[in-house]
Amino acid sequence: MKKILVTGALGQIGTELVVKMREIYGNENVIATNRSSRDGHILVETGVFEELDVTDAQSVHDLCKKHNVDTIIHMAALLSATAENNPLLAWNINMGGLMNTLEVARELNCKFFTPSSIGAFGPSSPKVNTPQDTIQRPTTMYGVNKVAGELLCDYYFHKFGVDTRGVRFPGLISYAQEPGGGTTDYAVTIFYEALKHKKYTSYIGAGTYMDMMYMPDAVNSIIDLMEADPAKLKHRNAFNVTAMSFEPEQIAAEIRKHIPEFTMDYDVDPMRQAIANSWPDSIDPSAAIEEWGFKVEYDLPKMTADMLAQLKAKGIK
Repeated sequence: MKKILVTGALGQIGTELVVKMREIYGNENVIATNRSSRDGHILVETGVFEELDVTDAQSVHDLCKKHNVDTIIHMAALLSATAENNPLLAWNINMGGLMNTLEVARELNCKFFTPSSIGAFGPSSPKVNTPQDTIQRPTTMYGVNKVAGELLCDYYFHKFGVDTRGVRFPGLISYAQEPGGGTTDYAVTIFYEALKHKKYTSYIGAGTYMDMMYMPDAVNSIIDLMEADPAKLKHRNAFNVTAMSFEPEQIAAEIRKHIPEFTMDYDVDPMRQAIANSWPDSIDPSAAIEEWGFKVEYDLPKMTADMLAQLKAKGIK
């Protein structure tokens, strides 16, 4: 990768991904784009930034050509809970934006990455150690978008030879960017509330296991996959990746090791709980390990310690 354009760069993943990529590839070689700018945002202040609406196909094409891009990292999307509240908008952004960026990748011969999600699985998928290749019948608009996106990326590889790659992310936990409307966001908000108020009310019920990953591991997985030897990639798109699986009581217990007075109660949100119930408890990342050496550094205890330390350093207390 020499000249990289990232859509949705001011979102949860994009913020940390662009910072890391700029360290590796140079500030001038990683173009951050977002539908709107934000004054003072680190990505706007430290390198090339452009406003971009991914539903505008011509704008996507013109911007990639302007910067002589050879790699597109497509992150712009509406997340699961937000998508359920506005399914038509989710379809237009998630699928329209994906189609537009894939077309530009085809026209300009760019490498292409977009993330899928554990949301691509559904109630009929195996719940424990969910395989790489298994039944996928999601019951959310977000999940439908993700399955369609996985198939579309495969199609562009087989039909047009576009070098498409992707992973199925679990819930992602980050200190750099606040949550953006996902079902797993409770596992980020809980840290803010623990530091600010020493208590948290979870909208996800006790005993609800979901796969999670700390953002530094997620960012590294994108870069590792994009730098991997394409000849070794049998699946290319939608690799299962994960670092840990836990339920709310377990993360609360880990936080209490650092904040003993922390308490948690529940006010379950039926919509987000239904989404969580449709997802796997744990997934099998063996294909990613075998095909491109996927690995993680953070488990639940190590992530909890770092997350609290980083938020304190940001002044959250």
